Amino acid sequence: MYRYFIRRILIAIPVIFGISIVLFTILALAPGDPFEELATNPNVPPEVRANLRAQFGLDDPLPVRYVQWLASMIRGNWGFSFVSRVDVDTLILQRLPTTIIVLGAALLLGVAVALPIGTLSALRPYSIFDQIATTFAFIGFSLPTFFTGLVFILLFSIYLDWLPFIYRADIDATGWRWWWEHLRQSIMPVAVLGLFQGATLTRFVRSAVLDVARLDFVNTARAKGLSEWITVVKHVIRNALIPVVTLLALQVPTIFGGAIITEQIFRVPGIGSLLISSILANDTPVIMAITFVFSCLVVLSNLIADLLYGWLDPRISYR
Repeated sequence: MYRYFIRRILIAIPVIFGISIVLFTILALAPGDPFEELATNPNVPPEVRANLRAQFGLDDPLPVRYVQWLASMIRGNWGFSFVSRVDVDTLILQRLPTTIIVLGAALLLGVAVALPIGTLSALRPYSIFDQIATTFAFIGFSLPTFFTGLVFILLFSIYLDWLPFIYRADIDATGWRWWWEHLRQSIMPVAVLGLFQGATLTRFVRSAVLDVARLDFVNTARAKGLSEWITVVKHVIRNALIPVVTLLALQVPTIFGGAIITEQIFRVPGIGSLLISSILANDTPVIMAITFVFSCLVVLSNLIADLLYGWLDPRISYR
């Protein structure tokens, strides 16, 4: 397993390198200029604008700019935000924990919803429970997250006044009160993302469990006298999780996309909302850094999925 892990890391390095080339090229060739405001400001002398562009290398050829950017990224210098007037890595490190916590909690909620409901639907196909679960699953992944978020705000914040609809990072509280306030304001964004993922995963869990439950080794386990609970948990669910893990790894970009929208709706101070504000302000260094971080997280999630295959199915060897 150790050699397999090292080999997968070595494969991931050129993948990330290729992603960085594509991202930098697209963003560098995109219309707009981070110094556009300075160019239209008559109070800024032309020589000052020229010195700033030379300082940040905006007039250098594209390959030179890419090599300088990549070398700076490797050294830990991710650039300087033209809007916030602080280092880009400082901005991202301030917001990244919030995004990871919200996404992680939403993903766990989605799996916790999809696994039991999808399994019960597969074990009782075409029953009333299966039909109700299938209906709600179709409704769940058909509704976009921005619509579900607005419905949650209207219901739980405006009509019932149970939960705050704006995420505040500067809570004036300490101890358990601080934790409780953070939990209350995290419920709706986590629920919106988690239920959307849960609805999507439910259909795949049902299909995977339905296929595995009909195989011969499952019938053999029942014939040996194993209880239905042990048979389902040890033999059916464990083997059915392999395609589900693949789906989770492939859906990571979708989860990040949903997080960007959800963070905007609930004003969550994560890197998704930072990305939107940077795009609107044409803050290119921040946009490059955030998209690169998202890409690295996607590659990391696929690596974790590959490692989980061998744990779920011992027949899969790390070669």
